[in-house]
Amino acid sequence: MAVDTLTFAIMTAVYLVIVMVLGYMGYKKTKEAEDFMLAGRNVHPALIALSYGATFISTSAIVGFGGVAANLGMGLIWLVGLNIGVGILLAFVVYGKKTREIGSRLKAVTFPDFMGKVYGSSFMRYASGLIIIIGMPLYASAVMIGGARFIETTFSMSFTTALLVLAAITAIYVIVGGLLAVIYTDAFQGIIMLIGMIILLIFTYVTLGGIGPAHEALTNMASLVPESLSASGHTGWTSMPDLGSPLWYTLVTTIILGVGIGVLAQPQLVVRFMTAKDNKSLNRAIPVGGLFILLIPGVIYTVGALTNVYFFDNKGMLAVQAAGANIDSVIPTYINAIMPDWFVVLFLLTLLAAAMSTLSALFHTMGTAIGHDIIGQKNGEKPSLKKNRIGVLVMIVVSVLLAFIMPGSIIARATAMFMGLCASAFLPAFTHAIFSKKPSTKAAVVSLIVGAVTWFAWTAFVHVKESEALGLCQFLFGQPTLLQNPWPVVDPLIIALPLATISLILVLIIEGQSAVDKNEAMKKSQV
Repeated sequence: MAVDTLTFAIMTAVYLVIVMVLGYMGYKKTKEAEDFMLAGRNVHPALIALSYGATFISTSAIVGFGGVAANLGMGLIWLVGLNIGVGILLAFVVYGKKTREIGSRLKAVTFPDFMGKVYGSSFMRYASGLIIIIGMPLYASAVMIGGARFIETTFSMSFTTALLVLAAITAIYVIVGGLLAVIYTDAFQGIIMLIGMIILLIFTYVTLGGIGPAHEALTNMASLVPESLSASGHTGWTSMPDLGSPLWYTLVTTIILGVGIGVLAQPQLVVRFMTAKDNKSLNRAIPVGGLFILLIPGVIYTVGALTNVYFFDNKGMLAVQAAGANIDSVIPTYINAIMPDWFVVLFLLTLLAAAMSTLSALFHTMGTAIGHDIIGQKNGEKPSLKKNRIGVLVMIVVSVLLAFIMPGSIIARATAMFMGLCASAFLPAFTHAIFSKKPSTKAAVVSLIVGAVTWFAWTAFVHVKESEALGLCQFLFGQPTLLQNPWPVVDPLIIALPLATISLILVLIIEGQSAVDKNEAMKKSQV
């Protein structure tokens, strides 16, 4: 459908002007490197909540996971519950407060800096930074692809042009304004996302005849599940896959648990806690954050599944078929098919807001990992604003290049991979850091190494979706995966996180026993 070019130009111009003004406001308040990295540690609770939510929910959730919901069904709603329970309540009330207190006391300004100072270990700082700059570009690229795909579908613009424009606009205000600019623009973009999602939900139910008829129609489509999906455990779009089936493992271990648990140790989100003035600010941010998570992913997972009703009624095919077998194109195709021009433009701005809010946080986190944690601080020198800005620019270029070589239908998978890696490598050591009076450096180092190495090994040699694509297992062993069912569909997180946790506990036990033995030996020598 042809979109009103004038309407699009006016709305986009207004949106970009506001973003740039907010970016300039951040720039005016960014005087030193610490301002660039931590926004002065005095951010308003509502801004923290909106920035946290807008960073967490990106085009990966809207485009990628919306397409997954069209393919696998409403079982994805379980992820919303986990996002609220773990990603908001547990994160803010338990993890957030301790992180803010310790970060403020140690004057930590980034996640790797936090880990390094808590443990008094340059290894923990360097290793955390290295994992960020290796793993996070995968996530950033997925977010860029999601935004670019919608622009490409809607306006017949080349994917290359759409991707470069999206990256360039975001880069300007992140490099110039730092974290405060990121938070200001996140809050504005979060409001746009809320408006867009509410309108989308209402319009979908009205088009499909109401809530009851829409869901009943989707339930009655269970017999239309393609044979390939049915053989993998798909039972319909309003029910969970068969317990223990390949699709069940994918939905539960990779998507629900991978994203739901991984949120606790995502560096770009952890930093938000350290921007709060006090713990009361974090408490006041919870209602706004919870509502945001309920409305954004809750709506898109519901609408994603319901797209099957619309496409079957109007085109006689399922949503993924109507989107050319590319899961990442389902939501853009649906929006263009069902919505009036004005909403197509609004939804484009919603996707731009979702993409830019998350991208800005990822670019900032990757850039400071290089500019501050890996090359920025040597021999106790003062943090460099220039090095952080150069670091951001370098990681933007890396992420853009990666986006051009990533395969189709990758958005949701890349997001889950990054979050699983964060949980596997960081979560046990991060948890130990904030809840132990005397955190063990050796236990943290072992846990981080075991979690990261196990995750990468399982990804390369067992989890078939990645191992088959990478080809390393096939090259070395002549087969796409080393293990038999069900292990090739079990997400790396399910193996790596428990092993990392057990490793940390074992080292603590060994260290504790060693201390006891040493004390007993000292007592005997005194006697």
